[in-house]
Amino acid sequence: MRLRLVSLAALVAAMAPVAPALALSPAVAPAATPLAQDLPAAPVADLVAEVAIPWSRFTLDNGLTVIVHEDRKAPVVAVSVWYNVGSKDEPAGSTGFAHLFEHLMFGGSENAPGSYLGRMRNLGPSNLNGTTWFDRTNYFQTVPTPALEQALFLESDRMGYLLGEVGQEVLDLQRGVVQNEKRQGDNQPYGLFQYARLEALFPEGHPYRHSTIGSMADLDAASLETVRNWFRDNYGPNNAVLVLSGDIDEATARTLTARYFGPIARGPVNTPAQASIPTLAAPVSITLKDRVANTRLTRNWAVPGMLDADAVPLSVGAEILGGLASSRLDNALVRGDQTAVGVSANLQAFHRVGMFSVTANVKPGEDAAAVGARMDAVLADLIANGPSEEEVARVATGYVSGLVQSLEQVNGKASTLAEGQLYAGDPDHYRRELEAYASVTPAQVRAAMQKWLTRPVASITIEPGEREAYTEAAAAPSGAAPVPAAEIQRVARMPMPPIGDVPDLDFPDVERARLSNGVEVVYARVDTVPVTRVAVEFDAGYAADRADRLGAHAMMLDLMDDGTTTRDSNALAEAQERLGASINLGASMDRTSATLSTVTANLAPSLTLLADMVRNPAFAPSEVERIRAQRLSGLASERTQPAAIAARALPPLMYGADSPYGRSFTGTGDEATIRALTRADLVAEHDAWVRPDNATVFVVSDLPLAQVTAQLEAAFGDWRAPTAAKGTKAFDAPIPASTARIVLIDRPQSPQSLIYGGAVLPVSGTDDLLTLNAANTILGTDFLSRINSDLRETKGWSYGVRGGPNALEQRVPYIVNAPVQANRTGESIAALIAQYERFLGPDGVTPEEREKTVNGNTRSLAGGFETSAQILGALRSNALYRRPDNYQETLSSRTRALTTAQMDAAARAVIDPDQFIWVVVGDASVVQPQLETLGLPVEVRSIQ
Repeated sequence: MRLRLVSLAALVAAMAPVAPALALSPAVAPAATPLAQDLPAAPVADLVAEVAIPWSRFTLDNGLTVIVHEDRKAPVVAVSVWYNVGSKDEPAGSTGFAHLFEHLMFGGSENAPGSYLGRMRNLGPSNLNGTTWFDRTNYFQTVPTPALEQALFLESDRMGYLLGEVGQEVLDLQRGVVQNEKRQGDNQPYGLFQYARLEALFPEGHPYRHSTIGSMADLDAASLETVRNWFRDNYGPNNAVLVLSGDIDEATARTLTARYFGPIARGPVNTPAQASIPTLAAPVSITLKDRVANTRLTRNWAVPGMLDADAVPLSVGAEILGGLASSRLDNALVRGDQTAVGVSANLQAFHRVGMFSVTANVKPGEDAAAVGARMDAVLADLIANGPSEEEVARVATGYVSGLVQSLEQVNGKASTLAEGQLYAGDPDHYRRELEAYASVTPAQVRAAMQKWLTRPVASITIEPGEREAYTEAAAAPSGAAPVPAAEIQRVARMPMPPIGDVPDLDFPDVERARLSNGVEVVYARVDTVPVTRVAVEFDAGYAADRADRLGAHAMMLDLMDDGTTTRDSNALAEAQERLGASINLGASMDRTSATLSTVTANLAPSLTLLADMVRNPAFAPSEVERIRAQRLSGLASERTQPAAIAARALPPLMYGADSPYGRSFTGTGDEATIRALTRADLVAEHDAWVRPDNATVFVVSDLPLAQVTAQLEAAFGDWRAPTAAKGTKAFDAPIPASTARIVLIDRPQSPQSLIYGGAVLPVSGTDDLLTLNAANTILGTDFLSRINSDLRETKGWSYGVRGGPNALEQRVPYIVNAPVQANRTGESIAALIAQYERFLGPDGVTPEEREKTVNGNTRSLAGGFETSAQILGALRSNALYRRPDNYQETLSSRTRALTTAQMDAAARAVIDPDQFIWVVVGDASVVQPQLETLGLPVEVRSIQ
């Protein structure tokens, strides 16, 4: 289940005109920096003009609505099916059914038995998934054009011919998978907040009161016939929208949809549940305890849904309050008082209702009550006085820029059209929202906030402490004998259509240039949308940290976007928002990068801003102290998160403490280092690594290289290296010999254990790993890999398991990530080891597995490099791993040439489960006895 966090309005919000700023208290709404005028932005109206998704629509006789958008940029088609049923439509006693059916509909259908994902893998899809939320269930995949007919056959088969494959065994298995999905979410810090918020805001019987994942008791109690009847009532073609977006036209779509969907019978008329917007009788205050590092304060209201006239003003108000990087709450609590380490505000707008939430994570040592009072005062000021025109304009520009970029994928356009049709009966609903944003005023924002946010509030506080008892997912379905269900009468269909020949990938030509200071520019042109993406990359990464100064590099990067010699942190944030640009400073283990994504109309001023952040960080003493406090809080938070705990523990066990890779993959370092770092240390870190003689610039743009180079030259051409020596990384420390053992990190009250195991392989990222990766697709990375099929699809002990090489530049680790239910931890490790031993021994790659992997890996290439972001990633990875520019175009022929013997040999040569170190993060009182039966050494640790 992928949760829908914001409404379409929040995703496409965009268009307030720029106007003179409205005077407000400087302490709350700082005036625009005088330097704003040196970064002139394109008018919002010009950006809005770029937003268009032409479509045609027709309806089959059985009621299926079909929408077609033609986009010939790549030989792929997005297939997106949206059913007008979600968790709000579930009656009492049937909560969780919509989400359960999301899982069941991936289990195969009558004319395509077995895993749907397994069959789809053969087609070479991208963006393949399904999601459930309060208002809808959707399924989507982007497939190469020659595979479209088979994709439509499979999608139609699970719409019209599913139930013969939904038997008692399948139902019981998927209930177990859903339980582990619930455990995985509940196991996270603050994981129980979602339930408390829904119960606080919505009264008993309200359609939005229960979570989408639902009640495990309801699922366990459901008979097979009850579950089947839920499908019969809700998943007919007349309750669905099908969007085909990409390399297709209306005439072809009419022929194909009539062929594959036309014979499906119309289902019952489904009227989605209505829901009022409740108002609390009085303020509600709830305090929860959880194993968290920071006290979290929240304020919550039920508000109108996405079709209400107030949805747009409320969304704009949320962004100004706590969504923008320059938000009122950021300025007041994070940059100003420095009493909070993080703030947010957002509107989750559903079909019938919405939830407006404000959040602050209190800085350790601060008075939570005082922080809450200050948060409430900032909100009260915005409600009373409204935002400025300039604030509204920045929200608008940022949203329209984001929308332009999101529409590069054919699936993004398909989702936009489907959502408009499903909720508003209008595929152009996004245009209606754009028009609303184009005309929204500060007065409208103020009026909407005054109307809805002055009602009684639900205040929910989560404090550090021992988590209170709650109803955990059952360990297994009910032991009661299942109620027999009627036999399904299967209906004969046409044969499944074949897949046509999928052409090899045509990757864009790669060009190069050099700036006058010698910095290389690696470029590819993509002109499907008016967007430019830039990555200024440095040979550094978290591996650049000295062993005695872990975390210095990450802290330095944090400060680079928190003020330059000409702009403070707020001015930097406002400038990005004004331009609709997104600039991010970050690192992997091997590389450090400053990335820019912007509409091309604003490329020149965006590059000016990027260069300022890269070249001129101020490292202001006040900002150093603020970021230091945030990083210390972040370290404390990591110690509450299972994934971060494991990521901190495993690398030094595999690589040894002396290796640049023998530190946390999070890059956050240690508390002693962060406390001791000085401004001079951070300046020296920047001088050693972020410099032109250590840089490469990668660009994907709709502009020609000459124009891009000229703009890069203006921003970076006069950049000179400092006199300090360039940094170096040494990988000469020997990697310690490894034998199988278990390190158990005790995390009490964990309903799930995280198994995180691995070993260092005798290969490097610069080696040719194509054959190894193809073999490991079968073993560890595909949805139907050996290990995921066993632990999820057969045993139902996990929501998802994955294992594979992590392609670092130097020695590559193999890492297994397996969150499993706590009472199956020991058995899960035993099962994993058994799967590896079988695959690497007598039970290697089968011809069928080889064929499916070759087909999937080759046919998915066009969808895998559909967007400029994907192409930029390829340019960067080719440089990191020293690959030729045409590497992606060689993948099809090289993959088709693979044999089962080659794949077996590649895996057996480097993977040895006898060398795996298993880190387990879980409740030792539950887990340790299980682990001690495995015959491996077990070391128990506390969280470090």
